[in-house]
Amino acid sequence: MGGGAHHRFGQSLAKLEDLWMVGISHLHPDHVSDLPAFLWQSHELRKEPLIIFGPSGNDAAPDFSTFLSRLFDEKTGAFPVLGSTLGASQRAGAAGVRLDIGRVVAGGVRLDVGVIDVAKADPSTVFHREGTTVTALGIPHGNMPTLAYRVQTGNVSVVFSSDQNGTDPKFVQFAKGANVLIMHLAIAPDVETPLHATPAVVGRIAQEAGVGQLIVSHIGLFNLDAAIADLRKFYTGPLTVGADMQCTPVQ
Repeated sequence: MGGGAHHRFGQSLAKLEDLWMVGISHLHPDHVSDLPAFLWQSHELRKEPLIIFGPSGNDAAPDFSTFLSRLFDEKTGAFPVLGSTLGASQRAGAAGVRLDIGRVVAGGVRLDVGVIDVAKADPSTVFHREGTTVTALGIPHGNMPTLAYRVQTGNVSVVFSSDQNGTDPKFVQFAKGANVLIMHLAIAPDVETPLHATPAVVGRIAQEAGVGQLIVSHIGLFNLDAAIADLRKFYTGPLTVGADMQCTPVQ
């Protein structure tokens, strides 16, 4: 849901009414800034509530439900015209998940909001429908509460790493044997930061997880060939450099 997501969703010919759920990884602007545009006038295309998940909070960021209230509260929000997306009541959901049930009025489709505990040691099953299961796991991205997601549908599994520094071995187990692992390649080989994994760490994670193929995305402004060369020191499997509107066959 970062910048451009609303435009690309339309270009892909996807339909809002067919969408089962939205999974937000974390609350940095480049990962959530297009959410208001995506939801604006969405009630005209969709009547069924839209399930949306995001992380719990800490000193660096509010929990996802509070974040949405700050955006869309009909009296105090930044986009009060989308106040219809929010609800007042709550009910218990899956382990580690709290659901807020909304109401339908003009502005945007009603949201069923799940807040996922990033501190939970084991993955949380957050969605299951018609043979498709989505699980989420908290991962280290500096002090920003952040989630990775794994989508299992039939015999096919896709893991979305989100931004992370690659220091938690639980993520390797979370991604184990996935058909596709999508990892962010955000920094150059010679950069160290508590926010992002280096290309070498990305390669090591993909190799240790034994994934069918690796797609790198969220690519920073650096020498990509050098970054791929560093990644390839550790990862020997199929590799794709991701691009908008790209279709990748599952191997």
